[in-house]
Amino acid sequence: MGSERQCRWRIFISCAFHLALLLCGGKRTLAETRYAVAEEVKEGSVIGNVARDLGLDITSLSNRRFRVVSESANALFNVNQDSGNLYVLQKIDREELCQGNGACIMELKIIAENPLEIHYVVVEINDVNDHTPTFPEKEQRFEIGEQTMPGRRFQLHSARDPDTGINSIRTYTLTSNEHFDIDIRQSDEDKIPFLVLKKSLDREKRSRHTLIVTAIDGGKPPKSGTLNVSIIVLDSNDNRPIFSQEIYQIEIHENVPVGTSIFKMNATDPDEGSYGEIEYSLGKTLKKKVYELFELDKVTGVITVKGEVDYEENDVHKLDIEASDKGQPPLTGECRLIIKIKDLNDNPPEIEVTSLSNPVSENSKPGTMISLISVKDKDAAANGKVISSIISVVPFELKSSYKENIYSIVTKGFLDREHVSYYDITIQATDCGDPPLSTYKKISIQIADVNDNSPQFPENPLQIYLSENNGAGKSIFSVSATDKDIGENAAITYHLGGEMGRNDIISLLNVNSENGQITALKSFDFETLKTFQFQVVATDSGTPSLSNNVTVNVFILDQNDNAPVILYPLSSNGSAEGVEEIPRNVNAGHLVTKVRAYDADIGYNGWLLFSLQEVTDHSLFGLDRYTGQIRTLRSFTETDEAEHKLVILVKDNGNVSLSATATVIVKLVEPKEAFAASDVKSATKVEEEDNVTFYLMITLGAVSVFFLISIIVLIAMQCSKSTDYTSKYLQETNYDGTLCHSIQYRSGDKRYMLVGPRMSIGSTIVPGSHANTLVLPDRRRASEEVSVVWWCVPGML
Repeated sequence: MGSERQCRWRIFISCAFHLALLLCGGKRTLAETRYAVAEEVKEGSVIGNVARDLGLDITSLSNRRFRVVSESANALFNVNQDSGNLYVLQKIDREELCQGNGACIMELKIIAENPLEIHYVVVEINDVNDHTPTFPEKEQRFEIGEQTMPGRRFQLHSARDPDTGINSIRTYTLTSNEHFDIDIRQSDEDKIPFLVLKKSLDREKRSRHTLIVTAIDGGKPPKSGTLNVSIIVLDSNDNRPIFSQEIYQIEIHENVPVGTSIFKMNATDPDEGSYGEIEYSLGKTLKKKVYELFELDKVTGVITVKGEVDYEENDVHKLDIEASDKGQPPLTGECRLIIKIKDLNDNPPEIEVTSLSNPVSENSKPGTMISLISVKDKDAAANGKVISSIISVVPFELKSSYKENIYSIVTKGFLDREHVSYYDITIQATDCGDPPLSTYKKISIQIADVNDNSPQFPENPLQIYLSENNGAGKSIFSVSATDKDIGENAAITYHLGGEMGRNDIISLLNVNSENGQITALKSFDFETLKTFQFQVVATDSGTPSLSNNVTVNVFILDQNDNAPVILYPLSSNGSAEGVEEIPRNVNAGHLVTKVRAYDADIGYNGWLLFSLQEVTDHSLFGLDRYTGQIRTLRSFTETDEAEHKLVILVKDNGNVSLSATATVIVKLVEPKEAFAASDVKSATKVEEEDNVTFYLMITLGAVSVFFLISIIVLIAMQCSKSTDYTSKYLQETNYDGTLCHSIQYRSGDKRYMLVGPRMSIGSTIVPGSHANTLVLPDRRRASEEVSVVWWCVPGML
């Protein structure tokens, strides 16, 4: 009882919902377009221009896939996408489509896509008089006793005419004779003919009568069929079996088991003996299906189920039953049994996918219709009432239309192919029977990709450390980006971009557009270019295309590719030779001269050391290995030679060190000569020193400008980076041998410092491939490592 109340409540809510849709929905969809067409018309006959009647644009019918959707494999109608005409696709037989006398109505579903629309068109099939009345048998025989009184009625075979309405059977006629007449009894929609005896028979005069019964329909012109009736005149039996009532009515459930007894017929005959014995039989004019479903025991009159009784096939059956005695001739009595079939919930709902848009674009908005489905149940009343829903967890939902059991599947949220690339939508349809029956339908939906994801680099920015003097045309690095999209939307190409001028970047580097391999077009020189920055842009092939870029910072690492250059002594012809005159009476420690040199490299590669390669007397002169100062080790004696040759070797500290030599000739003179010579030499030396000073000023100016440019570039790089990248710049000068600069900067968890040759106490030299790294303890962060890179620029004594 609770289930029945719940089902009734669901029906009430559903009816109210559909009524609201009818009141609030679109006007054009509510009205049904009706047409009428006669059966048996030729194939291709035009019924009407359905596109014009529905208000559709005829020019867009083909693009919108304008078509008739049929649930049957043998469609009767179709539409012309060029003209919009609804035409007959194949021959129509109304009697095959619609049984009975009611109107033959066919409801067509006409679909137009982009946007998806459904229209319902009703076509009424009009009957034409294409069938003649026919009798189940060509001849019917009666045996009638001569004592039979006038007015006695004998049921004739009823003719059948599949046509309906005015084209069905209208009357019966009988050939003219003196003994019989014909009478027609209207029973429901049937006309039953009876042969009526109007004059007593005399067997002795005529023992056999032959008559012709003609059934005529109401067509124009009318058609007819005939039945030959043979009457044999007999003697005796004067009482016929009688049923208690003319019409019996019973109800049975469908699917009654075969062999079940459903009713017992009972007729009485007052005659005695064989004239009172009754045999039962089914009328010979019943529909063929009745004989297949029911069986009548001729002796007991019990009616049993012989075949499968299905309410959905026919909900009522009419049986004409005859009771005959065994007299000679036998007498018969007739009655009708009406069997009404009660529906059971024996048919599950059926789900049909009328239209489906697959795949569905991932940028579809919520509410986009992707499919149209229809649900039906062959059962009646509550057993045929269906409730449908989507039971899978998907971003789709069912929307009811104004017409019952028609649903559309629409998106209820945003789709993302990169998250879920396809969905299995499971639809459940459950009727309101007791117990309820359910049907499940799975629809697989593919999600089509759109270009909604830009390429992504795994790391940004990137750092490249490249040794100078690299081979031109060789690969130095590669970048790679990924795209979550697929197909063309994920096909990535690469090209260069950056802060430097476009032409500058193109002249330095080249990137392979397919694999991101970066190739140096020239050999880099640390002394010319120490660092630069560029960008690589990754672009997908979608429409429109999306792109992203990565910043690449390139640091050129110094190599020992510059030999030391001697600044002093320098002779007038450009050779590193000089003459120094000193008095004989100088004491130990006297500064004879200072050898000045510089190296364009930095770090260890530019750290210069001085040594005596050749000397006439090792006990007289000493050379400071760091400053290049030549001093006397002791006082001169009379036995010491007056001229001494010193060859000084200047070499850097690269892995493969480079060197240069300078020659100093030291002459010992008497104090007075030295004083006089010093005046003459001083004038010459002043001029030479002026030239040296001029070159030194130019060199220092160039270094200062380059140093300032380096600071500006580093600051710009710092501002453009998102990582922890801080820089400090320190500058100090030391004129004991070379002019040195130091630069300190931080990258991530490490600090780097460019310093001169003088190292702080406690420093530790860490050998490496570049031999330019100095690790210093950091008071702020115990775990940090500070890298110090030597960068020495020309200095002089």
